[in-house]
Amino acid sequence: MSVEVDTGRLKSEADEPGWEVDPDDEWGVAVIATVGRQLKLRREAVGMRAADFAKAVGYGEDLVYKVEGGKRIPREEYLDRADEVLGAGGLVSATWEDVKRVRYPKKVRALGEMEASAVEIGVYECNSVHGLLQTPEHAHALFEAAQPPYSPDDVERMVAARLARQSVFERDPAPSLHFVQEEAPLRRRVGGTMVWRQQLERLLEVGRLRNVTLQVMPTNTDAHPGLDGKIELLKFPDGAAVGRSDGAFNGRPTSEPKQLRILELRYGTIRAQALPPRESLAFIEQLLGET
Repeated sequence: MSVEVDTGRLKSEADEPGWEVDPDDEWGVAVIATVGRQLKLRREAVGMRAADFAKAVGYGEDLVYKVEGGKRIPREEYLDRADEVLGAGGLVSATWEDVKRVRYPKKVRALGEMEASAVEIGVYECNSVHGLLQTPEHAHALFEAAQPPYSPDDVERMVAARLARQSVFERDPAPSLHFVQEEAPLRRRVGGTMVWRQQLERLLEVGRLRNVTLQVMPTNTDAHPGLDGKIELLKFPDGAAVGRSDGAFNGRPTSEPKQLRILELRYGTIRAQALPPRESLAFIEQLLGET
């Protein structure tokens, strides 16, 4: 994003380039505090007041204080603009390499790191479209529906974090990805008809990837081991694995071999009971044709 100094336009609160820092994320707090101090020291070194700097970068003075005080996570475009205004020769822009590692909530980062290193991911999802499969608009609508409601800033941050996890589809070598989706969430028109159609089209696109298997569990079927909730299984290059199920082991992640075998048995039964991949894609195409 390019912001001209002479426009005199300040961004609104909703346009602020960053997110609130999670106080429980010690590493994230330390990184953002360090970046903020560097920005403040560089601004003072060139003799700029906060108000002048704010006008130059095109954002409010209050935001400048939040970033410099380590209270707000700056986005890449903010750092690039600050680098230009302060004449830092790329040193401020370079801090993005540290910032981007802590820009999302701690729990989401941990999940993303596991998904990014897994060679095989298996998921059964019963209540919604799985996060790795969601379009930005679908994810936004889901977060906006939460009660108590999230702030617009939190919604934006969580959507961005969810989309960042989808880089798993761009990995080389590609991991093996298996998804089983219940029929009911596929029929729910989250975000309206247009968003719903885009989501179904995204499922078809992903389901046709050579390393992805996408199956639909029809509602009109017998009971199966996933009725207690979501199941997730991740396997890693060294042979290690981790799994989690809403209906087992108090919902906590487990790497204990006996418990993993139980989850694998349940997931295997679910996959065997769901529609085969080709029939599943045809089913989604049929849903699209119903509008």
